[in-house]
Amino acid sequence: MSVPRTPVNGLRIALLGLSLAAGATQAADWPRFLGPNHDCKAAPADVAGFWPESGLKREWDFPKGKGWACPAVIGNRVVLFHRAGTEEVLDCLDLRSGKLLWHMAYAAPYRDRYGSGDGSRTSPVVDGDRVWVFGITGLLHCIALQTGEVLWKRDLGTDFAMQDNFFGHGSTPLVLNGRVIVPVGGTEDRCAVALDAATGDTLWTTKHAWGAGYASAIPVRLGAGSDKRDAVFLFLGGESRPPTGGVLCVDAQTGKVLGELPHRARIAESVNAASPVLVDGNKVFTTEAYGSGGLLAEVSADGALSKVWSTVKLGAHFGTPVTRDGLIFGFDGQNVRLAELVCLDAATGEEKWRDDLGGRFGRGSLVDLGEQGVLALGETGELVRFKPNGTRLDVLQRERLFEAPETWTIPVLAGRRLLVLQNERSRDGASPRLICYSY
Repeated sequence: MSVPRTPVNGLRIALLGLSLAAGATQAADWPRFLGPNHDCKAAPADVAGFWPESGLKREWDFPKGKGWACPAVIGNRVVLFHRAGTEEVLDCLDLRSGKLLWHMAYAAPYRDRYGSGDGSRTSPVVDGDRVWVFGITGLLHCIALQTGEVLWKRDLGTDFAMQDNFFGHGSTPLVLNGRVIVPVGGTEDRCAVALDAATGDTLWTTKHAWGAGYASAIPVRLGAGSDKRDAVFLFLGGESRPPTGGVLCVDAQTGKVLGELPHRARIAESVNAASPVLVDGNKVFTTEAYGSGGLLAEVSADGALSKVWSTVKLGAHFGTPVTRDGLIFGFDGQNVRLAELVCLDAATGEEKWRDDLGGRFGRGSLVDLGEQGVLALGETGELVRFKPNGTRLDVLQRERLFEAPETWTIPVLAGRRLLVLQNERSRDGASPRLICYSY
């Protein structure tokens, strides 16, 4: 089980008994999109001694196709999801050498109607000896981690008549208690589905009108003692006119909606893409970049949601914020030129400071390094480590790894390595690649 953050109000949290609920994982693994505990926080074993004064050492590169999917790391295996031509590809690599261990590919023709790319948008999820990957056309595969063998597959796009959405399907599945939970936004108000992780059989379907967006679900534990149960936060908002969406709290056992709170911009051409963030154990923060900004909701022991505060000061386009020490950090803005790193007071939503990190940093990705601060990777390839505080931005280290657009993927710390995706050709001519650094 995951270890919840230390609550600000210990008595209140103890009474509610709310915490992140996640499967057991090795301390130095990064088995899913948002890290070991669904909160963009690196394991202590990988934080100690990170980024020495002598710098990061580049160990190996691996060529990649199109896409922005975060790699998963279990032990000495790296699983990378990307696109080559009309195929979606899953490659398993050795973490120490970058050597290809196995390769799996399947046909998934797709053309983005907006011309923003047909690459993979979801990340592989590893639990035990299996990998699950959900493609842009709605194909879900369960694959053996050791061999790359396909164990089962489902065409969720067809099975649930999923809408194509603005940019295909892009919500990373959540594997929880033997279930694979996926927002589908299908017809007949089939909002989300849970499949048996072993067989792919449908276990439940959540009935709700909100469509699937691009945010990934996170787990939460409700109640205390014998009343304790697992639930899931879904931040939804697919293509709809008029636009609808928001945050749902869903029972992980049955799929029943326990609580809902609308949160969606008023323009139709908007999406909810940044994943929910659990704050202080009993609240959830969601954010979008098209006008509504950020929303903090309190979660009761029975899963009901109520608004605490909202703000237009932090509207994240797709990067998931991090929270610590009573503060929320995230990138506000819809493009590289205007994006700024913002710090909010988690209790009130008050803006404490904002900084553009030099003007070309753009919409960055964040990883909480615990005692070592917070790591930010800018969307053109610049890496920054800063000290989290509510007064100002204190940069501790910075280095340009490369110069290339669309560096939108969360950097991964696992196995005493830092993995960074360069998703487009760099200014010096280097092709897209996965880069492994040691420290």
